[in-house]
Amino acid sequence: MLAMEEAAQGFAAVGSEPRIEVLLCLVRAGEAGLAFGQIQARTGMPPSTLLHHLRFLAAAGLVTQERRGRQTISRPAFDRLRALSTFLLAQCCADEIGAAAVAEATA
Repeated sequence: MLAMEEAAQGFAAVGSEPRIEVLLCLVRAGEAGLAFGQIQARTGMPPSTLLHHLRFLAAAGLVTQERRGRQTISRPAFDRLRALSTFLLAQCCADEIGAAAVAEATA
């Protein structure tokens, strides 16, 4: 399970609409990932803007990048993305369950 600080960094990385757009583009592409030009074509972002967002996502561990000759292939880091969703969902309904147990105990 992620520590609070790691989770905060991951969520901060997707804290802008353009970065979410880039990440969703990569998630839709799947494990094969996409080359820079493919991401640019799908998002319509200028190269310098896209590069900035990819670097930000990679620094947070949400995207991995691999050089293939002259191209860089970007892929979503599915393990990290799952860890972020698990971090949130692990707390799902915890207060409801606790309240139900208290209500049962006092009944």
